[in-house]
Amino acid sequence: MEERTTPILYLVVPCYNEEEALPVTAAKLHEKLIAMIGEGLIRPESRMVFVNDGSKDNTWEVITELHQTDPLVQGIRLSRNRGHQNALLAGMMTVRESCDCIISLDADLQDDIDAMDEMIERYMDGCEIVYGVRSDRESDTAFKRGTAQGYYKMMAHLGADLVYNHADYRLMSALALDALSEYSEVNLFLRGIVPMLGYKTDKVYYARAPRMQGESKYPLSKMLSFAFEGLTSLSIKPIRMITFLGIGIFFASIIMLIYIVVRFFMGMTVAGWPFLAVSVWCIGGLLLLSVGIVGEYIGRIYLETKRRPRYRVETYLER
Repeated sequence: MEERTTPILYLVVPCYNEEEALPVTAAKLHEKLIAMIGEGLIRPESRMVFVNDGSKDNTWEVITELHQTDPLVQGIRLSRNRGHQNALLAGMMTVRESCDCIISLDADLQDDIDAMDEMIERYMDGCEIVYGVRSDRESDTAFKRGTAQGYYKMMAHLGADLVYNHADYRLMSALALDALSEYSEVNLFLRGIVPMLGYKTDKVYYARAPRMQGESKYPLSKMLSFAFEGLTSLSIKPIRMITFLGIGIFFASIIMLIYIVVRFFMGMTVAGWPFLAVSVWCIGGLLLLSVGIVGEYIGRIYLETKRRPRYRVETYLER
Protein backbone atom coordinates (compact mmCIF):
# COMPACT_ATOMS: atom_id res chain seq x y z
CA MET A 1 0.00 0.00 0.00
CA GLU A 2 1.29 3.44 -0.95
CA GLU A 3 2.32 5.53 2.04
CA ARG A 4 0.01 8.48 2.66
CA THR A 5 1.14 12.05 3.09
CA THR A 6 -0.19 14.54 5.63
CA PRO A 7 -3.80 15.20 4.52
CA ILE A 8 -5.84 18.31 3.87
CA LEU A 9 -8.78 17.92 6.24
CA TYR A 10 -12.16 19.63 5.89
CA LEU A 11 -14.63 19.63 8.76
CA VAL A 12 -18.23 19.57 7.45
CA VAL A 13 -20.77 20.94 9.93
CA PRO A 14 -24.51 21.05 9.03
CA CYS A 15 -26.29 23.95 10.74
CA TYR A 16 -29.97 24.64 11.32
CA ASN A 17 -30.86 27.57 13.60
CA GLU A 18 -27.46 27.45 15.30
CA GLU A 19 -26.74 31.18 15.72
CA GLU A 20 -26.20 30.73 19.47
CA ALA A 21 -23.83 27.79 19.21
CA LEU A 22 -21.79 28.79 16.13
CA PRO A 23 -19.43 31.38 17.67
CA VAL A 24 -18.41 28.93 20.39
CA THR A 25 -18.28 26.02 17.96
CA ALA A 26 -16.14 27.94 15.45
CA ALA A 27 -13.72 29.05 18.17
CA LYS A 28 -13.24 25.50 19.48
CA LEU A 29 -12.84 24.03 15.99
CA HIS A 30 -10.37 26.79 15.05
CA GLU A 31 -8.31 25.98 18.14
CA LYS A 32 -8.45 22.27 17.31
CA LEU A 33 -7.42 22.71 13.68
CA ILE A 34 -4.51 24.96 14.65
CA ALA A 35 -3.35 22.38 17.20
CA MET A 36 -3.56 19.56 14.66
CA ILE A 37 -1.67 21.63 12.09
CA GLY A 38 0.97 22.42 14.69
CA GLU A 39 1.36 18.72 15.52
CA GLY A 40 1.79 17.89 11.83
CA LEU A 41 -1.38 15.75 11.68
CA ILE A 42 -2.99 17.84 8.92
CA ARG A 43 -1.85 20.45 6.41
CA PRO A 44 -2.35 24.24 6.80
CA GLU A 45 -4.84 24.23 3.89
CA SER A 46 -7.35 22.42 6.13
CA ARG A 47 -10.68 24.19 6.72
CA MET A 48 -14.01 24.03 8.54
CA VAL A 49 -17.17 24.30 6.42
CA PHE A 50 -20.50 25.32 7.92
CA VAL A 51 -23.54 24.32 5.85
CA ASN A 52 -26.59 26.51 6.46
CA ASP A 53 -29.64 24.29 5.97
CA GLY A 54 -32.26 26.99 5.37
CA SER A 55 -32.10 28.34 8.93
CA LYS A 56 -34.84 30.70 10.09
CA ASP A 57 -32.59 32.67 12.42
CA ASN A 58 -29.31 34.54 11.74
CA THR A 59 -27.19 31.43 11.24
CA TRP A 60 -26.06 32.48 7.74
CA GLU A 61 -25.16 35.98 8.91
CA VAL A 62 -23.04 34.45 11.67
CA ILE A 63 -21.33 32.12 9.16
CA THR A 64 -20.64 35.07 6.85
CA GLU A 65 -19.09 37.06 9.69
CA LEU A 66 -16.97 34.09 10.76
CA HIS A 67 -15.78 33.68 7.16
CA GLN A 68 -14.68 37.31 7.09
CA THR A 69 -12.79 37.14 10.38
CA ASP A 70 -11.44 33.58 10.43
CA PRO A 71 -9.31 32.35 7.49
CA LEU A 72 -10.15 28.73 8.34
CA VAL A 73 -13.92 29.16 7.93
CA GLN A 74 -15.88 28.44 4.78
CA GLY A 75 -19.65 28.57 4.36
CA ILE A 76 -22.26 26.90 2.19
CA ARG A 77 -25.81 28.20 1.96
CA LEU A 78 -28.57 25.91 0.68
CA SER A 79 -31.49 27.50 -1.15
CA ARG A 80 -33.93 26.09 1.40
CA ASN A 81 -34.18 23.64 4.26
CA ARG A 82 -33.44 20.12 3.04
CA GLY A 83 -32.85 18.27 6.30
CA HIS A 84 -29.73 17.22 8.16
CA GLN A 85 -28.75 14.34 5.88
CA ASN A 86 -29.03 16.35 2.66
CA ALA A 87 -27.20 19.31 4.21
CA LEU A 88 -24.39 16.99 5.26
CA LEU A 89 -24.25 15.45 1.79
CA ALA A 90 -24.22 18.91 0.18
CA GLY A 91 -21.21 19.91 2.25
CA MET A 92 -19.29 16.73 1.53
CA MET A 93 -19.96 16.77 -2.20
CA THR A 94 -19.09 20.47 -2.50
CA VAL A 95 -15.65 20.17 -0.88
CA ARG A 96 -14.60 16.63 -1.87
CA GLU A 97 -12.30 17.81 -4.67
CA SER A 98 -10.53 20.29 -2.39
CA CYS A 99 -9.41 17.91 0.37
CA ASP A 100 -7.94 14.50 1.08
CA CYS A 101 -10.52 13.63 3.73
CA ILE A 102 -13.45 15.11 5.63
CA ILE A 103 -14.80 14.71 9.13
CA SER A 104 -18.52 15.34 9.56
CA LEU A 105 -19.86 16.47 12.93
CA ASP A 106 -22.79 18.38 14.42
CA ALA A 107 -22.68 22.06 15.36
CA ASP A 108 -23.46 21.38 19.03
CA LEU A 109 -20.04 19.70 19.48
CA GLN A 110 -21.45 16.95 21.67
CA ASP A 111 -19.11 14.65 19.77
CA ASP A 112 -15.61 14.76 21.25
CA ILE A 113 -13.44 16.72 18.81
CA ASP A 114 -10.29 15.31 20.42
CA ALA A 115 -11.20 11.99 18.79
CA MET A 116 -10.29 13.57 15.44
CA ASP A 117 -6.58 13.02 16.17
CA GLU A 118 -7.12 9.27 16.32
CA MET A 119 -9.32 9.39 13.21
CA ILE A 120 -6.48 10.99 11.27
CA GLU A 121 -4.06 8.38 12.60
CA ARG A 122 -6.36 5.59 11.36
CA TYR A 123 -6.61 7.38 8.01
CA MET A 124 -2.82 7.48 7.78
CA ASP A 125 -2.83 3.73 8.48
CA GLY A 126 -4.88 3.22 5.32
CA CYS A 127 -8.50 3.46 6.48
CA GLU A 128 -10.91 5.13 4.04
CA ILE A 129 -13.73 5.46 6.61
CA VAL A 130 -13.36 5.91 10.37
CA TYR A 131 -16.52 5.84 12.49
CA GLY A 132 -16.86 7.86 15.67
CA VAL A 133 -18.69 5.54 18.07
CA ARG A 134 -20.09 6.45 21.49
CA SER A 135 -18.45 4.43 24.24
CA ASP A 136 -21.64 4.53 26.32
CA ARG A 137 -25.07 6.19 26.62
CA GLU A 138 -24.87 7.22 30.25
CA SER A 139 -25.75 10.83 29.37
CA ASP A 140 -29.06 9.77 27.76
CA THR A 141 -32.36 9.36 29.54
CA ALA A 142 -33.50 5.81 30.20
CA PHE A 143 -36.21 6.21 27.53
CA LYS A 144 -33.81 7.47 24.86
CA ARG A 145 -31.20 4.85 25.71
CA GLY A 146 -33.75 2.04 25.57
CA THR A 147 -35.36 3.17 22.31
CA ALA A 148 -31.97 3.70 20.64
CA GLN A 149 -30.74 0.26 21.59
CA GLY A 150 -34.03 -1.27 20.47
CA TYR A 151 -33.78 0.56 17.15
CA TYR A 152 -30.28 -0.72 16.41
CA LYS A 153 -31.31 -4.27 17.31
CA MET A 154 -34.40 -4.07 15.13
CA MET A 155 -32.40 -2.74 12.16
CA ALA A 156 -29.81 -5.47 12.61
CA HIS A 157 -32.60 -8.06 12.69
CA LEU A 158 -33.95 -6.67 9.43
CA GLY A 159 -30.53 -6.98 7.80
CA ALA A 160 -29.39 -3.33 7.85
CA ASP A 161 -25.63 -2.91 8.28
CA LEU A 162 -25.55 -0.09 10.85
CA VAL A 163 -22.62 0.72 13.12
CA TYR A 164 -23.90 0.41 16.69
CA ASN A 165 -23.95 3.72 18.62
CA HIS A 166 -22.69 5.66 15.61
CA ALA A 167 -24.48 8.76 14.31
CA ASP A 168 -22.84 10.99 11.67
CA TYR A 169 -19.48 11.67 13.31
CA ARG A 170 -17.07 10.04 10.86
CA LEU A 171 -14.01 10.52 8.69
CA MET A 172 -14.29 9.77 4.99
CA SER A 173 -11.44 9.87 2.50
CA ALA A 174 -11.72 11.42 -0.96
CA LEU A 175 -11.95 7.89 -2.37
CA ALA A 176 -14.92 7.07 -0.13
CA LEU A 177 -16.58 10.40 -1.02
CA ASP A 178 -16.23 9.63 -4.72
CA ALA A 179 -17.93 6.28 -4.12
CA LEU A 180 -20.69 7.95 -2.10
CA SER A 181 -21.36 10.39 -4.95
CA GLU A 182 -22.54 7.44 -7.07
CA TYR A 183 -25.45 6.79 -4.69
CA SER A 184 -28.30 8.94 -5.93
CA GLU A 185 -31.34 7.92 -3.87
CA VAL A 186 -33.66 10.68 -2.69
CA ASN A 187 -34.56 8.99 0.60
CA LEU A 188 -31.13 9.56 2.09
CA PHE A 189 -29.94 7.66 5.15
CA LEU A 190 -26.16 8.04 5.34
CA ARG A 191 -25.76 5.80 8.37
CA GLY A 192 -26.98 2.92 6.23
CA ILE A 193 -25.34 3.92 2.94
CA VAL A 194 -21.77 4.57 4.14
CA PRO A 195 -21.22 1.00 5.44
CA MET A 196 -22.27 -0.25 1.99
CA LEU A 197 -19.29 1.46 0.34
CA GLY A 198 -16.82 -1.16 1.48
CA TYR A 199 -13.14 -0.16 1.76
CA LYS A 200 -11.06 -0.43 4.90
CA THR A 201 -12.84 0.96 7.96
CA ASP A 202 -12.17 1.36 11.66
CA LYS A 203 -13.82 2.78 14.77
CA VAL A 204 -12.80 5.42 17.31
CA TYR A 205 -14.63 5.44 20.65
CA TYR A 206 -15.45 8.59 22.60
CA ALA A 207 -17.75 9.88 25.36
CA ARG A 208 -20.56 12.19 24.25
CA ALA A 209 -20.70 15.55 26.03
CA PRO A 210 -23.78 17.68 26.91
CA ARG A 211 -24.87 20.36 24.44
CA MET A 212 -23.03 23.67 25.02
CA GLN A 213 -25.38 26.28 23.54
CA GLY A 214 -28.91 26.48 22.10
CA GLU A 215 -31.53 23.75 22.02
CA SER A 216 -31.54 20.32 20.44
CA LYS A 217 -32.89 20.24 16.89
CA TYR A 218 -33.96 16.63 17.35
CA PRO A 219 -36.95 16.37 19.71
CA LEU A 220 -38.77 13.06 20.00
CA SER A 221 -40.98 13.75 16.99
CA LYS A 222 -37.98 14.38 14.72
CA MET A 223 -36.15 11.37 16.07
CA LEU A 224 -39.12 9.17 15.21
CA SER A 225 -39.38 10.71 11.74
CA PHE A 226 -35.69 10.17 11.15
CA ALA A 227 -36.01 6.55 12.27
CA PHE A 228 -38.54 6.03 9.47
CA GLU A 229 -36.37 8.09 7.05
CA GLY A 230 -38.46 11.16 7.72
CA LEU A 231 -41.58 12.45 6.13
CA THR A 232 -40.67 12.11 2.45
CA SER A 233 -43.47 13.98 0.76
CA LEU A 234 -47.00 15.31 1.21
CA SER A 235 -48.22 12.79 -1.36
CA ILE A 236 -47.66 9.81 0.96
CA LYS A 237 -49.02 11.36 4.17
CA PRO A 238 -52.45 9.78 3.63
CA ILE A 239 -50.73 6.39 3.33
CA ARG A 240 -48.90 6.96 6.61
CA MET A 241 -52.20 8.00 8.20
CA ILE A 242 -53.65 4.65 7.11
CA THR A 243 -50.66 2.92 8.72
CA PHE A 244 -51.27 4.65 12.05
CA LEU A 245 -54.98 4.00 11.75
CA GLY A 246 -54.23 0.30 11.34
CA ILE A 247 -52.01 0.34 14.44
CA GLY A 248 -54.73 2.14 16.40
CA ILE A 249 -57.42 -0.32 15.39
CA PHE A 250 -55.17 -3.25 16.22
CA PHE A 251 -54.57 -1.95 19.76
CA ALA A 252 -58.27 -1.17 20.05
CA SER A 253 -58.93 -4.85 19.31
CA ILE A 254 -56.69 -5.79 22.24
CA ILE A 255 -58.72 -3.50 24.51
CA MET A 256 -61.91 -5.04 23.10
CA LEU A 257 -60.53 -8.51 23.87
CA ILE A 258 -59.94 -7.55 27.50
CA TYR A 259 -63.44 -6.10 27.71
CA ILE A 260 -65.00 -9.27 26.27
CA VAL A 261 -63.04 -11.54 28.62
CA VAL A 262 -64.27 -9.52 31.61
CA ARG A 263 -67.87 -9.72 30.40
CA PHE A 264 -67.48 -13.45 29.75
CA PHE A 265 -66.52 -14.17 33.35
CA MET A 266 -69.45 -11.98 34.44
CA GLY A 267 -71.80 -14.17 32.39
CA MET A 268 -72.92 -11.28 30.17
CA THR A 269 -71.89 -12.48 26.70
CA VAL A 270 -73.75 -13.99 23.76
CA ALA A 271 -72.33 -17.31 22.51
CA GLY A 272 -70.00 -16.87 19.52
CA TRP A 273 -70.03 -13.07 19.63
CA PRO A 274 -66.68 -12.56 21.43
CA PHE A 275 -64.68 -14.56 18.88
CA LEU A 276 -66.36 -12.85 15.93
CA ALA A 277 -65.87 -9.33 17.33
CA VAL A 278 -62.20 -9.82 18.19
CA SER A 279 -61.48 -11.44 14.81
CA VAL A 280 -63.02 -8.58 12.86
CA TRP A 281 -61.20 -5.90 14.85
CA CYS A 282 -57.83 -7.64 14.86
CA ILE A 283 -57.77 -8.71 11.22
CA GLY A 284 -59.11 -5.33 10.08
CA GLY A 285 -56.33 -3.53 11.94
CA LEU A 286 -53.63 -5.85 10.61
CA LEU A 287 -54.90 -5.42 7.05
CA LEU A 288 -54.79 -1.63 7.29
CA LEU A 289 -51.32 -1.83 8.84
CA SER A 290 -50.11 -4.06 6.00
CA VAL A 291 -51.55 -1.77 3.35
CA GLY A 292 -49.86 1.20 5.04
CA ILE A 293 -46.45 -0.50 5.08
CA VAL A 294 -46.74 -1.43 1.41
CA GLY A 295 -47.80 2.15 0.73
CA GLU A 296 -44.64 3.43 2.40
CA TYR A 297 -42.52 1.50 -0.07
CA ILE A 298 -44.65 2.63 -3.01
CA GLY A 299 -44.34 6.23 -1.85
CA ARG A 300 -40.56 5.97 -1.72
CA ILE A 301 -40.46 4.39 -5.19
CA TYR A 302 -42.64 7.25 -6.42
CA LEU A 303 -40.21 9.83 -5.06
CA GLU A 304 -37.16 8.04 -6.46
CA THR A 305 -38.64 7.99 -9.97
CA LYS A 306 -39.00 11.78 -9.94
CA ARG A 307 -35.20 12.20 -9.70
CA ARG A 308 -35.56 15.56 -7.96
CA PRO A 309 -32.32 17.20 -6.76
CA ARG A 310 -31.56 16.47 -3.11
CA TYR A 311 -30.21 19.97 -2.46
CA ARG A 312 -29.24 23.17 -4.23
CA VAL A 313 -26.25 25.25 -3.17
CA GLU A 314 -27.11 28.96 -3.31
CA THR A 315 -23.80 30.39 -2.04
CA TYR A 316 -20.36 28.94 -1.38
CA LEU A 317 -17.92 31.06 0.61
CA GLU A 318 -14.50 29.49 0.03
CA ARG A 319 -10.86 30.39 0.52
